Amino acid sequence: MPYAVADDGVKLYYEESGKGTPLVFVHEYAGDCRSFEPQMRFFSRYYRCIAFNARGYPPSDVPDDPEKYSQARARDDIRDVLAHLKAPKAHVCGLSMGGFAALHFGMAYGERALSLVVAGCGYGAEPAKREQFREETNAAAAAIERDGMAKVAERYSLGPTRVQFQNKDPRGWAEFAKQLSEHSTKGSALTMRGVQARRPSLWELTDEMKAIRIPTLILTGDEDDPCLEPALMMKRAIPTSGLVVMPCAGHTINIEDPDEFNRQVFSFLSAVEMHAWPTRDPRSTSGGILGMARK
Repeated sequence: MPYAVADDGVKLYYEESGKGTPLVFVHEYAGDCRSFEPQMRFFSRYYRCIAFNARGYPPSDVPDDPEKYSQARARDDIRDVLAHLKAPKAHVCGLSMGGFAALHFGMAYGERALSLVVAGCGYGAEPAKREQFREETNAAAAAIERDGMAKVAERYSLGPTRVQFQNKDPRGWAEFAKQLSEHSTKGSALTMRGVQARRPSLWELTDEMKAIRIPTLILTGDEDDPCLEPALMMKRAIPTSGLVVMPCAGHTINIEDPDEFNRQVFSFLSAVEMHAWPTRDPRSTSGGILGMARK
């Protein structure tokens, strides 16, 4: 099996397909590298595609030390996978937990990112919901430790932003739920406590977002309620960002509606590579409505 070794010694399993410009996919909490199979199949026709399992997700290592799991570590694992593959720059596409990691990668290592796709990003990010999110993530971690991941997956896969997938594609959703049930109990609990519960609010990072100059696509489903306000905030904060809201869609948009997801990402990457992705005109943020106010 191919592994990249992070700078703290943790081995990260990855899969690779295609040739050309690197495009790395970073999975969500309830997924793993298999979640990006529809993207690997499509984009590997045009790009050197890489998908890897986060630490805590076998066959990647599952460290025992809780301090080995954090938002900063998830960010740096992208860097370390690219270093192993001798890819100095890459397009970075992440969903949910992976979307947070992609965004943090862009803020910390802007010189390494050709573009960012930040999809389904925002759970627990709104200031008014921070305490609720901490309570829910800690409760979820405790349930995983008590009942095991296979049992918890039965409930987690039917969350309010997952039922859209089940309704559209029962067979695809069943595959997703089965893969979730196979995740490591220890790794899932440690990731929930270390990465999910402890990551900073997006609202604490607006200054860093305003400094981003990397082409950025923000993607969310219109029924993914925890991500709608954060998506709007990121659009307003990142001057090089565009926002796509997919209709009648939940959280797992890359497998719930892979054709539309791929179409949006491909159009974005094409614009980036043709140097046609714009930076927002500052006149559009003047605060006026019609632009007819007296000066």
